[in-house]
Parts: sequence; structure tokens; C-alpha cells
Amino acid sequence: MAAFHGKRVLITGGAGMLGSTLAGRLVAAGAVVTVLDGMLPQYGGNRFNLSGLLDRIRFIEGDIRNRALMRTCVAGADYIFNLAAQVSYIDSNLDVFTDLDVNAAGQLNLLEACRETGMRPRVVFASSRFIYGRIEYTPVDENHPRNCLSIYGIHKLAAEKYHWYYNVRHGLPTVSLRIANPYGPRQQMKHSRYGIVNWFIRLALDGEPLTVYGSGQQQRDYVYVGDVAEAFLMAALDDRAIGKSYNVGSGVGVRFREMAEMVAGMIPGTVVKEVPWEDGRYFIETGDYISDLKKIQQDIGWQPTVSLRDGIAKTIEFYRQHRAQYWSAPVASAV
Repeated sequence: MAAFHGKRVLITGGAGMLGSTLAGRLVAAGAVVTVLDGMLPQYGGNRFNLSGLLDRIRFIEGDIRNRALMRTCVAGADYIFNLAAQVSYIDSNLDVFTDLDVNAAGQLNLLEACRETGMRPRVVFASSRFIYGRIEYTPVDENHPRNCLSIYGIHKLAAEKYHWYYNVRHGLPTVSLRIANPYGPRQQMKHSRYGIVNWFIRLALDGEPLTVYGSGQQQRDYVYVGDVAEAFLMAALDDRAIGKSYNVGSGVGVRFREMAEMVAGMIPGTVVKEVPWEDGRYFIETGDYISDLKKIQQDIGWQPTVSLRDGIAKTIEFYRQHRAQYWSAPVASAV
């Protein structure tokens, strides 16, 4: 972290779970941090996530779709953690143009702002496992076919290509990290469309049952936000990562029902129930997903350290303490 001391860092989407985690670590390291977040109500931005930091950072409430604003924000940056996004794969299929606007055009705004201002910051982009779509084999390496089953996955893949293009064509040092299923403290808890681990924690704390579609035997790779933040920081500093894309996950497959039962076991009285698949939802079921982490481990030496059980325990404790800051909206239907 000493490498970030005195460096100027921009975090787009910085009031969300991952962005605020990065902001805290970078401020502690002595970086000069700017957080940009649109604070759109349906997304993950929460000022409480930046508690204790607001007087030590520059906070801009603004949208990456604003071209003039992006030129101002990138000016002088040494590093950019590009996290701003519409992050619901379900919503992307219902509102395709908003997803296009934010997850594709918004990314071009940032990259063009760097080109237009002549800046060459190291840009680390938050991509997603959803670019792989229907899974053909596990563990999934970075060469797996891209069989996107959601508009979200398609636009994340397009944004990866934008970042690669600006590296090759304009010399902008970019890296893309394909995040599995992130969870942890500071994720929004207003509705169910982002992180299922966090949502199950909310339901359990509220005394509601945890709903599992089908038998819940599909495997997922759940990765703790602190581990994800460490991957972003390491990728930003390592020249070997420039121009590449990496998987970021736990590397461990956990059956969906097992995850639900793990949450239920930590919050006594919680019931897990099975229901049939809803119409349309099975279409976007990708099949088992487990990250192959060999590439990122070999190139930059990153590996996850927090087990799912420990991560869930940390997350439950956080929300027990700060429930009032995250329970502000009505409960939405479970995923």
C-alpha cells in the first residue's frame, strides 16, 4: 500500500460496497482520493459507506454519463478504479437502454476523457463473470467461450473490449477483473437484485424465509469484498496486468442451498424453502460457476483469504450494528 502514498486516485461508483472499501484502504495509505458516484436511488451508493472518510476525500455526486464532468474528474489521476455500473443482470434484460447507457456508453465517456485530456492513469475496470453466460466447463478460465445470457453480460464484455482497445490504440494502461459473486459489508440492502448472499442475510435478520429455486444444487463462487479490493489494488500496481483480463473469485464452488443453509445456521430461526423456477428466470441460469484463478495468481500473486463462512459472519455482524443505515427501503421480493 505504500506505493499509493501521495498518488491521486479516482474511484467511480465509489460510494458502493467495493468502492468504499477501496477508498478506506487508499486513504489509510495516504492516497489523494476522489470518489465519484451518481447516488442513484436504485443502485448501491450510500453516503454512510464513506463515514469517517468524507472529510479526507473529495466527493463528487455525478454520473459517468456526463462527458464534461468525466474530463474534469480524470484530470491529474494516477489511478482509476472504474466501478460505476448498473449491476443487476435481471434489470438489464428489462431496461436494455439504461444498461447500454451506463455500462457501455458511460465506460466510453471515461476512456475518451482520458484520451482527450492526454492522461494515462492506470485504469482497473470491474467486469463480471456474467460475460461467460452458459458455462461449458468448470473451473472457468479466462478463455472460456462468451455465451452471454443477459444484456448486462453483453455490455460488460463490450466495456472490457473498450478498455482493451484504448490500451492497444491509445496506450492507456487498463486491466479488467471479472468478479464472481461478491458479498460483504456495505452492499445495498434495499432490494434483492444485486447480491444474493447479502439479501439472504437481510431476510434472515428480518425473520423471513430464504427462497431457493429448484433444488438449489447449482454451484456458485462467492467472493468476499475485502478480497476483491485486494485484487484491484494489486492489479493496479503490477505492470504484468496491463492489457489483460482476470477472474476474481474464491476458486471454491458452493451449492446455492448450502450457502442459504450457512446463512440460516448463523441466524437462529431462519427457514430455507424450495420453490419452482419462475418463468424466464431459468433462461438466465448459467449452470455451475467456479473461477479458475491460476492466471491472476501466476501474474500478480493474488489469492483470496476469507472463507465463505467467515465472510458471512463478518457481514452479519456489520449489518447488526448498522441496520438503520441500510434498511431504509421496503423489502422487495426475494431472488
